[in-house]
Amino acid sequence: MPEPLIELNAVNKWFGSLHVLRDVNLTVDRGEVVVVIGPSGSGKSTLCRAINRLETINSGTIIFDGKPLPEEGKQLARLRSEVGMVFQSFNLFSHLTILENVTLGPIKVRRESKAVAKERAMKLLDRVGIGNQADKHPGQLSGGQQQRAAIARALAMQPKAMLFDEPTSALDPEMVGEVLDVMTSLAVEGMTMIVVTHEMGFARHAAKRVVFMADGELVEQAPPAEFFDNPRSERARDFLSKVLQH
Repeated sequence: MPEPLIELNAVNKWFGSLHVLRDVNLTVDRGEVVVVIGPSGSGKSTLCRAINRLETINSGTIIFDGKPLPEEGKQLARLRSEVGMVFQSFNLFSHLTILENVTLGPIKVRRESKAVAKERAMKLLDRVGIGNQADKHPGQLSGGQQQRAAIARALAMQPKAMLFDEPTSALDPEMVGEVLDVMTSLAVEGMTMIVVTHEMGFARHAAKRVVFMADGELVEQAPPAEFFDNPRSERARDFLSKVLQH
């Protein structure tokens, strides 16, 4: 068996007295797309953020590519360059052009030459469909375009895995599809992905596995067809009955 790329063992996290992750065990294989769904406040975003150590955990272990997550310093910077992260808000630098946003990490962190970084950035911007927007600033782009720029920026670091924390929840409905299309193409190409989302269609079509969380616990996980057609837990059935009516 090849070893998984991401492994969480008995992970616990508290915010004060609130127990947001409760003994979470999860493994994600290389090239696997895992979609995490569940009600608000179930710990999904915290789980995502713990994997690249934007949140520290109180107990348990998280292993990435065979090594425990580093505490801080250079190793942590390296980890963050290997685990791309896309947030609800686009987190682009407003004073830089889209091209500058995408080349910043490779030049500063990876010490790439500007020419190499620019060439890859342009290919990525073309790939996410906004190559013609490279010289604009984020404020001149639609939300969907900004989010696609954020995905290109994460990909520019050539990560081993991508984490998406509700990447479409801040977008107008007509822009959601263009971002999900980019994510679906990444999934097809074999990128290891953990996606926290409310987009059930994406979960059904792009995920290899759906993980359902509630109250900080990983309640159940199954391939999409099995999960959506025959959820095993009362919590998942209740959740699906609410979200699939819309």
